[in-house]
Order: sequence, then structure tokens, then C-alpha cells
Amino acid sequence: MNLKPIQSSINNIKPIFKREFVSFFNSPIAYIFVAVFLIVTNWLFFTRFFLTGQANMREWFGLVPWLFLLLAPAITMRAWAEEKKTGTMEFLLTLPIRDWEVVIAKFLSALFFLIVVLAFSLTLPITIGRLGNLDMGIVFAGYIGTLLMGAMYLSLGLLISSFSKNQIVAFLISLSVLFGLFIIGSNNVLSFTNGPIASMLQFISTSTHFNSIVKGIFDSRDIIYYLSFTALFIYLNIQTIGSRNWR
Repeated sequence: MNLKPIQSSINNIKPIFKREFVSFFNSPIAYIFVAVFLIVTNWLFFTRFFLTGQANMREWFGLVPWLFLLLAPAITMRAWAEEKKTGTMEFLLTLPIRDWEVVIAKFLSALFFLIVVLAFSLTLPITIGRLGNLDMGIVFAGYIGTLLMGAMYLSLGLLISSFSKNQIVAFLISLSVLFGLFIIGSNNVLSFTNGPIASMLQFISTSTHFNSIVKGIFDSRDIIYYLSFTALFIYLNIQTIGSRNWR
């Protein structure tokens, strides 16, 4: 088996990944959103936690999707928009590197930054575990679901960023699309529909699959849903960049 093409791709991805990942920490926005994410989720969670007196993290995982609606677009809004605004995108894509390698590098850098953000929250289950009998299986499922949903959100945010030169526009469009995908599976929306349409909306909704996973139910359909849509958005991002319609 010839591993040279794989090694070549890894060597091409690494410097772009490093540049993108480090750039998150060169901006105060990253620190602000990390702080906001941790403070808001922990404050709202513990407000309810001491009232219910139950050692579980269901309330916390219920807050995460709403914060991700802001966090994911904030992470991805500058990925392509900034490149086009500063004029570095054409230079980047004329380097001896394939389009898909650039897209994958940007996606992985955003995903790893999200993992760093979530890593700071691990003090929460440790604290709750000391206060009561915490079901670590449910916690593990919750974090897996959060990462899967986050990966899908980031891939969609990167795709939308590739269509705009304005970071704010990319942020607002990503926020709107993600919000729509999240609420179409809610009871308020489904109450206006029935039959096949309701089933289709439930399937498309990110909240339906997330709520299933955080309950500790590892249904292959939920995992395939997130992985498939993540792969689809990455593929479309590669096609968009490859078409050079950004010129």
C-alpha cells in the first residue's frame, strides 16, 4: 500500500491547520466566547441544579445547543470571509495544495477549537460527581452528541462563510440557518403539520437527534445523520471553493 499520497496530504494540511488554530487565540473574540459559554451555561445550570437537587447534567446539555447557535457561527464566520476580504484567498489556493486539503484544515482547526472549549467544561461533571451519584454513561453520551452536533454546525458555518466577504453577514446567515434547523423539530412547529411532513421535519431537525443521544440512546440513525450532513457540507464547501465563484 502506497502511503505517500496520504503523508503528502497530511503535510499539506498541517501548516494551514496550525495557522488557523493559532489564529483563534490571537483574537480576543475567542477568549470572550469561551468565557461567555462557560459562565452562561454554568450559571444557568447551577441555578436549576440546586433547586432540583438531582445529580445529572440534562439541564446543561439542554443549554448547549442554544449557545452553539452563537458559538459555531462566531468560530467559522471569518474562515473564508476574512481570506476574501484581505485578498489572501487567491494566494492560498494557488499554492501547491489541493482545495479539499485547505477545507479539511480549516474544518479541523475549528473542530479542535470547539473541543478546547468543551474541555474547560469537564470540571462540571467532576464537581457534580463529588456532590452526588452522577451517571457517567449519560455524560459521555452527552459529550459525544455535543461534538457531533458541533461538527455539523461548524461544517455548515464554513460553507456559508465561503459565500460572503463580510464576516457579520456570514455570522447572521449561519445563525439563521442553524436556528431554523434546530427549531423545525420542536412541538411548536410540528403542531402545524402532520403525517409525512412532520416526520420529515423531525428527521431534518438537529434537536431531534441531539435529544435522543443525550438521553444515552446511541441510535445509529442519529450518528449517521450528523456524520452525513457534516460530510455533505464539507463536500459542498470543497465544490464551492473549487468552482472559484468567490472571485
